Amino acid sequence: MSMSKDLTVGKTSAVLWKFCLPLFGSIIFQQLYNIADSFVAGKFIGEDALAAVGNSYEVTLIFLAFAFGCNIGCSVVVSRLFGGKQYSELKTTVYTTLIAGGVLCALLMAGGALGAEALLRLIRTPENVLAASKLYLDIYILGLPFVFYYNIATGIFSALGDSKTPFLFLACSSVSNIGMDILFVAAFPMGVAGVAWATFLCQGVSCVLAMAVVFLRFRKIETDAKPKLFSWHFLGELSKVAVPSILQQSFISVGNIVVQGIINGFGSAVMAGYSAAIKLNSLVITSLNTIGNGISNFTAQNLGAGKPERAKECFGAGLRMVWAICIPLSLLYVFAGRYLVFIFLEAPAGVAMDTGVQILRILAPFYCVVAAKLVADGILRGAGDMGRFMATTFTDLFLRVFLAWILSVPLGPLGIWLAWPIGWSVSTALSVVFYKWGRWQTRALSPA
Repeated sequence: MSMSKDLTVGKTSAVLWKFCLPLFGSIIFQQLYNIADSFVAGKFIGEDALAAVGNSYEVTLIFLAFAFGCNIGCSVVVSRLFGGKQYSELKTTVYTTLIAGGVLCALLMAGGALGAEALLRLIRTPENVLAASKLYLDIYILGLPFVFYYNIATGIFSALGDSKTPFLFLACSSVSNIGMDILFVAAFPMGVAGVAWATFLCQGVSCVLAMAVVFLRFRKIETDAKPKLFSWHFLGELSKVAVPSILQQSFISVGNIVVQGIINGFGSAVMAGYSAAIKLNSLVITSLNTIGNGISNFTAQNLGAGKPERAKECFGAGLRMVWAICIPLSLLYVFAGRYLVFIFLEAPAGVAMDTGVQILRILAPFYCVVAAKLVADGILRGAGDMGRFMATTFTDLFLRVFLAWILSVPLGPLGIWLAWPIGWSVSTALSVVFYKWGRWQTRALSPA
Protein backbone atom coordinates (compact mmCIF):
# COMPACT_ATOMS: atom_id res chain seq x y z
CA MET A 1 0.00 0.00 0.00
CA SER A 2 3.02 2.32 -0.40
CA MET A 3 2.27 5.97 -1.18
CA SER A 4 -1.43 5.47 -0.30
CA LYS A 5 -2.63 7.74 2.50
CA ASP A 6 -5.47 7.37 4.96
CA LEU A 7 -7.27 10.74 5.08
CA THR A 8 -9.44 9.64 8.03
CA VAL A 9 -6.80 10.25 10.72
CA GLY A 10 -4.83 13.34 11.81
CA LYS A 11 -5.70 17.03 12.20
CA THR A 12 -8.16 17.94 9.43
CA SER A 13 -6.48 21.16 8.26
CA ALA A 14 -2.99 19.61 8.23
CA VAL A 15 -4.16 16.48 6.36
CA LEU A 16 -6.07 18.61 3.83
CA TRP A 17 -3.12 20.93 3.15
CA LYS A 18 -0.72 18.02 2.75
CA PHE A 19 -3.10 16.22 0.37
CA CYS A 20 -4.34 19.22 -1.65
CA LEU A 21 -1.08 21.13 -2.21
CA PRO A 22 0.32 18.56 -4.67
CA LEU A 23 -3.09 18.59 -6.40
CA PHE A 24 -2.78 22.37 -6.68
CA GLY A 25 0.76 21.98 -8.05
CA SER A 26 -0.51 19.37 -10.53
CA ILE A 27 -3.14 21.66 -11.94
CA ILE A 28 -0.65 24.51 -12.30
CA PHE A 29 1.40 22.21 -14.52
CA GLN A 30 -1.75 20.97 -16.30
CA GLN A 31 -2.59 24.57 -17.14
CA LEU A 32 0.97 25.07 -18.37
CA TYR A 33 0.00 22.78 -21.27
CA ASN A 34 -2.68 25.23 -22.36
CA ILE A 35 -0.69 28.35 -21.52
CA ALA A 36 2.35 27.04 -23.45
CA ASP A 37 0.15 26.37 -26.49
CA SER A 38 -1.26 29.91 -26.40
CA PHE A 39 2.13 31.49 -25.65
CA VAL A 40 3.84 29.78 -28.58
CA ALA A 41 0.88 30.40 -30.91
CA GLY A 42 0.69 34.11 -30.02
CA LYS A 43 4.42 34.87 -29.93
CA PHE A 44 5.81 32.64 -32.68
CA ILE A 45 2.92 32.37 -35.17
CA GLY A 46 0.64 35.41 -34.67
CA GLU A 47 -2.66 36.79 -33.36
CA ASP A 48 -4.80 34.64 -35.67
CA ALA A 49 -3.07 31.48 -34.42
CA LEU A 50 -3.70 32.54 -30.80
CA ALA A 51 -7.38 33.12 -31.67
CA ALA A 52 -7.52 29.64 -33.32
CA VAL A 53 -5.99 27.81 -30.34
CA GLY A 54 -8.27 29.70 -27.92
CA ASN A 55 -11.31 28.98 -30.09
CA SER A 56 -10.51 25.23 -30.28
CA TYR A 57 -9.81 25.12 -26.54
CA GLU A 58 -13.48 25.83 -25.77
CA VAL A 59 -14.49 22.78 -27.84
CA THR A 60 -11.81 20.52 -26.27
CA LEU A 61 -13.37 21.30 -22.88
CA ILE A 62 -16.42 19.22 -23.89
CA PHE A 63 -14.18 16.16 -24.34
CA LEU A 64 -12.37 16.99 -21.11
CA ALA A 65 -15.74 17.09 -19.31
CA PHE A 66 -16.23 13.37 -20.03
CA ALA A 67 -12.68 12.49 -18.98
CA PHE A 68 -13.11 14.52 -15.80
CA GLY A 69 -16.43 12.77 -15.08
CA CYS A 70 -14.66 9.39 -15.22
CA ASN A 71 -11.94 10.80 -12.97
CA ILE A 72 -14.27 12.13 -10.26
CA GLY A 73 -16.71 9.18 -10.42
CA CYS A 74 -13.91 6.67 -9.95
CA SER A 75 -12.21 8.87 -7.36
CA VAL A 76 -15.25 9.36 -5.07
CA VAL A 77 -16.38 5.70 -5.16
CA VAL A 78 -12.84 4.32 -4.71
CA SER A 79 -12.24 6.81 -1.85
CA ARG A 80 -15.34 5.49 -0.10
CA LEU A 81 -14.21 1.86 -0.55
CA PHE A 82 -10.65 2.66 0.52
CA GLY A 83 -11.95 4.40 3.66
CA GLY A 84 -14.06 1.30 4.41
CA LYS A 85 -11.10 -1.07 3.64
CA GLN A 86 -13.12 -2.93 0.95
CA TYR A 87 -10.15 -3.68 -1.30
CA SER A 88 -11.67 -6.35 -3.57
CA GLU A 89 -14.60 -4.05 -4.43
CA LEU A 90 -12.10 -1.21 -4.89
CA LYS A 91 -10.25 -3.14 -7.62
CA THR A 92 -13.52 -4.17 -9.29
CA THR A 93 -14.56 -0.50 -9.41
CA VAL A 94 -11.28 0.51 -11.06
CA TYR A 95 -11.48 -2.26 -13.70
CA THR A 96 -15.09 -1.27 -14.43
CA THR A 97 -14.03 2.36 -14.87
CA LEU A 98 -11.25 1.42 -17.30
CA ILE A 99 -13.64 -0.58 -19.51
CA ALA A 100 -16.52 1.93 -19.41
CA GLY A 101 -14.08 4.83 -19.97
CA GLY A 102 -12.64 3.13 -23.06
CA VAL A 103 -16.08 2.66 -24.63
CA LEU A 104 -17.04 6.28 -23.89
CA CYS A 105 -13.74 7.56 -25.33
CA ALA A 106 -14.24 5.61 -28.59
CA LEU A 107 -17.74 7.09 -29.04
CA LEU A 108 -16.45 10.63 -28.43
CA MET A 109 -13.59 10.18 -30.91
CA ALA A 110 -16.07 9.09 -33.59
CA GLY A 111 -18.38 12.02 -32.83
CA GLY A 112 -15.47 14.48 -32.78
CA ALA A 113 -14.05 13.24 -36.09
CA LEU A 114 -17.42 13.66 -37.78
CA GLY A 115 -18.64 16.88 -36.16
CA ALA A 116 -15.64 19.12 -35.41
CA GLU A 117 -16.02 21.49 -38.35
CA ALA A 118 -19.80 21.78 -37.91
CA LEU A 119 -19.28 22.75 -34.26
CA LEU A 120 -16.64 25.35 -35.17
CA ARG A 121 -19.00 26.87 -37.75
CA LEU A 122 -21.85 26.81 -35.23
CA ILE A 123 -19.88 29.11 -32.92
CA ARG A 124 -19.27 31.56 -35.78
CA THR A 125 -15.54 30.90 -36.07
CA PRO A 126 -14.17 33.56 -38.47
CA GLU A 127 -12.93 32.16 -41.80
CA ASN A 128 -9.38 33.45 -41.17
CA VAL A 129 -8.99 31.09 -38.17
CA LEU A 130 -11.32 28.21 -39.18
CA ALA A 131 -8.74 25.96 -40.89
CA ALA A 132 -6.21 26.34 -38.05
CA SER A 133 -8.93 25.73 -35.41
CA LYS A 134 -10.04 22.51 -37.14
CA LEU A 135 -6.46 21.26 -37.56
CA TYR A 136 -5.75 21.75 -33.85
CA LEU A 137 -9.01 20.03 -32.92
CA ASP A 138 -8.42 17.01 -35.21
CA ILE A 139 -5.01 16.30 -33.64
CA TYR A 140 -6.43 16.79 -30.14
CA ILE A 141 -9.17 14.19 -30.82
CA LEU A 142 -6.53 11.63 -31.87
CA GLY A 143 -4.95 11.95 -28.43
CA LEU A 144 -8.24 11.56 -26.54
CA PRO A 145 -7.42 8.06 -25.14
CA PHE A 146 -4.36 9.56 -23.42
CA VAL A 147 -6.52 12.30 -21.88
CA PHE A 148 -9.11 9.76 -20.66
CA TYR A 149 -6.79 7.21 -19.11
CA TYR A 150 -4.53 9.83 -17.59
CA ASN A 151 -7.57 11.36 -15.86
CA ILE A 152 -8.71 7.95 -14.59
CA ALA A 153 -5.21 7.22 -13.25
CA THR A 154 -5.16 10.57 -11.45
CA GLY A 155 -8.57 9.82 -9.91
CA ILE A 156 -7.27 6.49 -8.59
CA PHE A 157 -4.15 8.05 -7.06
CA SER A 158 -6.25 10.76 -5.38
CA ALA A 159 -8.72 8.19 -4.02
CA LEU A 160 -5.83 6.33 -2.38
CA GLY A 161 -4.71 9.57 -0.75
CA ASP A 162 -1.67 9.90 -3.05
CA SER A 163 -1.53 13.34 -4.62
CA LYS A 164 2.26 13.39 -5.14
CA THR A 165 2.60 10.80 -7.93
CA PRO A 166 0.31 12.59 -10.44
CA PHE A 167 2.07 15.85 -9.56
CA LEU A 168 5.44 14.38 -10.58
CA PHE A 169 4.05 13.03 -13.87
CA LEU A 170 2.43 16.34 -14.77
CA ALA A 171 5.46 18.41 -13.81
CA CYS A 172 7.70 16.40 -16.16
CA SER A 173 5.24 16.26 -19.07
CA SER A 174 4.31 19.97 -18.85
CA VAL A 175 7.91 21.15 -18.85
CA SER A 176 8.57 18.80 -21.80
CA ASN A 177 5.52 20.21 -23.58
CA ILE A 178 6.89 23.76 -23.46
CA GLY A 179 10.17 22.59 -25.00
CA MET A 180 8.38 20.53 -27.69
CA ASP A 181 6.05 23.46 -28.51
CA ILE A 182 8.97 25.77 -29.17
CA LEU A 183 10.90 23.06 -31.06
CA PHE A 184 7.99 22.20 -33.38
CA VAL A 185 7.00 25.83 -34.04
CA ALA A 186 10.27 27.79 -33.93
CA ALA A 187 12.82 25.19 -35.13
CA PHE A 188 10.45 23.29 -37.47
CA PRO A 189 7.85 25.81 -38.73
CA MET A 190 4.84 23.50 -38.24
CA GLY A 191 2.47 26.30 -37.17
CA VAL A 192 -0.64 25.42 -35.15
CA ALA A 193 -0.14 21.70 -35.97
CA GLY A 194 3.21 21.80 -34.13
CA VAL A 195 1.49 23.13 -30.99
CA ALA A 196 -1.09 20.32 -31.16
CA TRP A 197 1.40 17.50 -31.83
CA ALA A 198 3.62 18.62 -28.94
CA THR A 199 0.66 18.31 -26.56
CA PHE A 200 -0.31 14.94 -28.08
CA LEU A 201 3.17 13.43 -27.53
CA CYS A 202 3.66 14.71 -23.97
CA GLN A 203 0.17 13.66 -22.84
CA GLY A 204 0.77 10.22 -24.36
CA VAL A 205 3.97 9.63 -22.42
CA SER A 206 2.49 10.81 -19.08
CA CYS A 207 -0.63 8.63 -19.61
CA VAL A 208 1.33 5.43 -20.30
CA LEU A 209 3.61 6.00 -17.28
CA ALA A 210 0.67 6.83 -14.97
CA MET A 211 -1.27 3.68 -15.93
CA ALA A 212 1.87 1.52 -15.47
CA VAL A 213 2.30 2.87 -11.93
CA VAL A 214 -1.41 2.27 -11.15
CA PHE A 215 -1.07 -1.43 -12.04
CA LEU A 216 2.20 -1.77 -10.10
CA ARG A 217 0.49 -0.20 -7.07
CA PHE A 218 -2.49 -2.53 -7.44
CA ARG A 219 -0.31 -5.63 -7.22
CA LYS A 220 0.59 -4.59 -3.66
CA ILE A 221 -3.04 -4.28 -2.50
CA GLU A 222 -4.10 -7.63 -1.04
CA THR A 223 -7.75 -8.70 -1.34
CA ASP A 224 -9.81 -11.38 0.45
CA ALA A 225 -11.71 -12.34 -2.71
CA LYS A 226 -10.77 -12.21 -6.38
CA PRO A 227 -12.05 -8.93 -7.88
CA LYS A 228 -14.34 -9.02 -10.92
CA LEU A 229 -13.25 -7.42 -14.18
CA PHE A 230 -16.63 -5.71 -14.59
CA SER A 231 -19.58 -5.02 -12.31
CA TRP A 232 -22.90 -3.51 -13.31
CA HIS A 233 -23.49 -2.59 -9.66
CA PHE A 234 -20.33 -0.54 -9.47
CA LEU A 235 -20.96 0.94 -12.90
CA GLY A 236 -24.20 2.22 -11.36
CA GLU A 237 -22.33 3.61 -8.33
CA LEU A 238 -19.77 5.28 -10.61
CA SER A 239 -22.54 6.70 -12.79
CA LYS A 240 -24.26 8.33 -9.78
CA VAL A 241 -21.25 10.61 -9.43
CA ALA A 242 -19.77 10.55 -12.94
CA VAL A 243 -22.91 11.35 -14.98
CA PRO A 244 -23.86 14.49 -13.01
CA SER A 245 -20.20 15.58 -13.10
CA ILE A 246 -20.06 15.01 -16.88
CA LEU A 247 -23.33 16.89 -17.35
CA GLN A 248 -22.07 19.71 -15.13
CA GLN A 249 -18.78 20.07 -17.00
CA SER A 250 -20.42 19.56 -20.42
CA PHE A 251 -23.04 22.21 -19.83
CA ILE A 252 -20.34 24.58 -18.58
CA SER A 253 -18.40 23.85 -21.80
CA VAL A 254 -21.51 24.33 -23.95
CA GLY A 255 -22.19 27.56 -22.08
CA ASN A 256 -18.61 28.68 -22.71
CA ILE A 257 -19.02 27.81 -26.40
CA VAL A 258 -22.19 29.94 -26.57
CA VAL A 259 -20.24 32.77 -24.91
CA GLN A 260 -17.35 32.18 -27.36
CA GLY A 261 -19.88 32.51 -30.19
CA ILE A 262 -21.01 35.91 -28.84
CA ILE A 263 -17.36 37.00 -28.48
CA ASN A 264 -16.52 35.83 -32.02
CA GLY A 265 -19.04 38.38 -33.33
CA PHE A 266 -16.71 41.17 -32.11
CA GLY A 267 -13.76 40.08 -34.33
CA SER A 268 -10.44 38.27 -33.97
CA ALA A 269 -8.70 41.02 -31.88
CA VAL A 270 -11.31 40.68 -29.10
CA MET A 271 -11.09 36.87 -29.53
CA ALA A 272 -7.30 37.00 -29.01
CA GLY A 273 -7.62 39.20 -25.90
CA TYR A 274 -10.28 36.88 -24.49
CA SER A 275 -8.14 33.83 -25.30
CA ALA A 276 -5.21 35.28 -23.33
CA ALA A 277 -7.28 36.40 -20.33
CA ILE A 278 -9.35 33.22 -20.15
CA LYS A 279 -6.18 31.12 -19.95
CA LEU A 280 -5.12 33.14 -16.89
CA ASN A 281 -8.64 32.93 -15.45
CA SER A 282 -8.76 29.15 -16.07
CA LEU A 283 -5.49 28.76 -14.19
CA VAL A 284 -7.20 30.03 -11.02
CA ILE A 285 -10.63 28.41 -11.49
CA THR A 286 -9.22 25.00 -12.45
CA SER A 287 -6.83 25.13 -9.48
CA LEU A 288 -9.75 25.82 -7.14
CA ASN A 289 -11.77 23.06 -8.82
CA THR A 290 -8.93 20.62 -8.21
CA ILE A 291 -8.82 21.53 -4.52
CA GLY A 292 -12.60 20.96 -4.54
CA ASN A 293 -11.90 17.46 -5.92
CA GLY A 294 -9.44 16.88 -3.08
CA ILE A 295 -12.13 17.94 -0.61
CA SER A 296 -14.49 15.42 -2.28
CA ASN A 297 -11.89 12.65 -1.75
CA PHE A 298 -11.42 13.70 1.89
CA THR A 299 -15.20 13.78 2.47
CA ALA A 300 -15.75 10.40 0.75
CA GLN A 301 -12.95 8.60 2.66
CA ASN A 302 -14.20 9.93 6.00
CA LEU A 303 -17.86 9.12 5.32
CA GLY A 304 -16.73 5.64 4.21
CA ALA A 305 -14.94 5.27 7.55
CA GLY A 306 -18.03 6.51 9.45
CA LYS A 307 -16.51 9.89 10.46
CA PRO A 308 -18.94 12.60 9.20
CA GLU A 309 -17.67 15.10 11.79
CA ARG A 310 -14.31 15.26 9.97
CA ALA A 311 -16.12 16.06 6.71
CA LYS A 312 -17.81 19.00 8.50
CA GLU A 313 -14.43 20.26 9.76
CA CYS A 314 -13.30 20.21 6.13
CA PHE A 315 -15.44 23.25 5.21
CA GLY A 316 -13.61 25.77 7.41
CA ALA A 317 -10.19 24.25 6.68
CA GLY A 318 -10.94 24.25 2.94
CA LEU A 319 -12.06 27.90 2.97
CA ARG A 320 -8.85 29.01 4.69
CA MET A 321 -6.81 27.09 2.14
CA VAL A 322 -8.53 28.41 -1.02
CA TRP A 323 -8.55 31.99 0.24
CA ALA A 324 -4.82 31.80 0.99
CA ILE A 325 -4.35 30.90 -2.69
CA CYS A 326 -6.96 33.31 -4.13
CA ILE A 327 -6.03 36.58 -2.47
CA PRO A 328 -2.47 36.92 -3.85
CA LEU A 329 -3.60 35.77 -7.32
CA SER A 330 -6.49 38.28 -7.35
CA LEU A 331 -4.11 41.12 -6.45
CA LEU A 332 -1.61 39.99 -9.10
CA TYR A 333 -4.26 39.90 -11.84
CA VAL A 334 -5.77 43.29 -10.92
CA PHE A 335 -2.48 45.20 -10.64
CA ALA A 336 -0.21 43.31 -13.07
CA GLY A 337 -2.81 42.14 -15.61
CA ARG A 338 -1.25 44.06 -18.51
CA TYR A 339 2.11 42.31 -18.08
CA LEU A 340 0.45 38.90 -17.80
CA VAL A 341 -1.71 39.37 -20.92
CA PHE A 342 1.35 40.55 -22.87
CA ILE A 343 2.86 37.07 -22.35
CA PHE A 344 0.45 35.87 -25.06
CA LEU A 345 0.32 38.84 -27.43
CA GLU A 346 2.72 40.28 -29.98
CA ALA A 347 1.80 43.94 -29.41
CA PRO A 348 1.87 45.68 -25.98
CA ALA A 349 -1.16 47.82 -26.93
CA GLY A 350 -4.33 47.60 -28.97
CA VAL A 351 -7.81 46.05 -28.78
CA ALA A 352 -6.58 42.56 -27.85
CA MET A 353 -4.46 43.89 -24.94
CA ASP A 354 -7.22 46.21 -23.64
CA THR A 355 -9.76 43.37 -23.81
CA GLY A 356 -7.54 40.96 -21.83
CA VAL A 357 -6.77 43.52 -19.10
CA GLN A 358 -10.44 44.53 -18.76
CA ILE A 359 -11.51 40.87 -18.28
CA LEU A 360 -8.94 40.24 -15.54
CA ARG A 361 -9.83 43.41 -13.63
CA ILE A 362 -13.53 42.47 -13.60
CA LEU A 363 -13.13 38.76 -12.71
CA ALA A 364 -10.17 38.67 -10.29
CA PRO A 365 -11.85 40.47 -7.34
CA PHE A 366 -14.51 37.71 -7.26
CA TYR A 367 -12.15 34.70 -7.02
CA CYS A 368 -12.66 34.47 -3.24
CA VAL A 369 -16.44 34.27 -3.83
CA VAL A 370 -16.30 31.40 -6.33
CA ALA A 371 -13.69 29.64 -4.13
CA ALA A 372 -16.26 29.33 -1.32
CA LYS A 373 -18.69 27.73 -3.78
CA LEU A 374 -16.15 25.12 -4.86
CA VAL A 375 -15.35 24.13 -1.26
CA ALA A 376 -19.05 23.60 -0.45
CA ASP A 377 -19.55 21.77 -3.77
CA GLY A 378 -16.59 19.49 -2.99
CA ILE A 379 -18.26 18.31 0.23
CA LEU A 380 -21.67 17.83 -1.44
CA ARG A 381 -20.12 15.79 -4.26
CA GLY A 382 -17.96 13.70 -1.89
CA ALA A 383 -21.14 12.83 0.01
CA GLY A 384 -22.94 11.88 -3.21
CA ASP A 385 -25.48 14.73 -2.89
CA MET A 386 -25.35 15.33 -6.64
CA GLY A 387 -28.78 16.98 -7.03
CA ARG A 388 -27.89 20.05 -4.96
CA PHE A 389 -24.36 20.05 -6.42
CA MET A 390 -25.78 20.32 -9.94
CA ALA A 391 -28.41 22.92 -8.99
CA THR A 392 -25.72 25.41 -7.96
CA THR A 393 -23.67 24.79 -11.11
CA PHE A 394 -26.59 25.25 -13.48
CA THR A 395 -27.66 28.45 -11.70
CA ASP A 396 -24.18 29.88 -12.27
CA LEU A 397 -24.08 28.72 -15.88
CA PHE A 398 -27.56 29.94 -16.80
CA LEU A 399 -26.94 33.39 -15.34
CA ARG A 400 -23.55 33.75 -17.04
CA VAL A 401 -24.76 32.72 -20.50
CA PHE A 402 -28.11 34.54 -20.36
CA LEU A 403 -26.61 37.78 -19.01
CA ALA A 404 -23.69 37.64 -21.48
CA TRP A 405 -26.22 37.45 -24.32
CA ILE A 406 -28.46 40.22 -22.91
CA LEU A 407 -25.76 42.64 -21.68
CA SER A 408 -23.55 42.34 -24.79
CA VAL A 409 -26.17 44.22 -26.82
CA PRO A 410 -26.04 47.57 -24.96
CA LEU A 411 -22.54 47.24 -23.45
CA GLY A 412 -20.60 45.29 -26.11
CA PRO A 413 -17.88 42.89 -24.84
CA LEU A 414 -17.96 44.58 -21.39
CA GLY A 415 -21.45 43.12 -20.83
CA ILE A 416 -20.08 39.59 -21.39
CA TRP A 417 -17.39 40.00 -18.74
CA LEU A 418 -19.85 41.48 -16.18
CA ALA A 419 -22.04 38.34 -16.40
CA TRP A 420 -19.33 36.21 -14.72
CA PRO A 421 -19.26 37.76 -11.20
CA ILE A 422 -23.06 37.92 -11.06
CA GLY A 423 -23.38 34.18 -11.80
CA TRP A 424 -20.60 33.33 -9.34
CA SER A 425 -22.14 35.37 -6.50
CA VAL A 426 -25.67 33.95 -6.77
CA SER A 427 -24.53 30.31 -7.12
CA THR A 428 -22.07 30.65 -4.21
CA ALA A 429 -24.89 31.76 -1.92
CA LEU A 430 -26.86 28.65 -3.01
CA SER A 431 -23.93 26.28 -2.45
CA VAL A 432 -23.25 27.54 1.06
CA VAL A 433 -26.96 27.30 1.96
CA PHE A 434 -27.08 23.69 0.68
CA TYR A 435 -23.96 22.82 2.68
CA LYS A 436 -25.22 24.44 5.90
CA TRP A 437 -28.81 23.18 5.77
CA GLY A 438 -28.69 20.22 3.40
CA ARG A 439 -28.84 16.56 4.38
CA TRP A 440 -25.56 15.65 2.70
CA GLN A 441 -24.33 13.69 5.76
CA THR A 442 -27.09 11.11 5.16
CA ARG A 443 -26.46 10.87 1.40
CA ALA A 444 -23.47 8.53 1.49
CA LEU A 445 -23.09 6.28 -1.53
CA SER A 446 -23.73 2.58 -0.90
CA PRO A 447 -20.27 1.02 -1.22
CA ALA A 448 -21.37 -2.55 -1.89
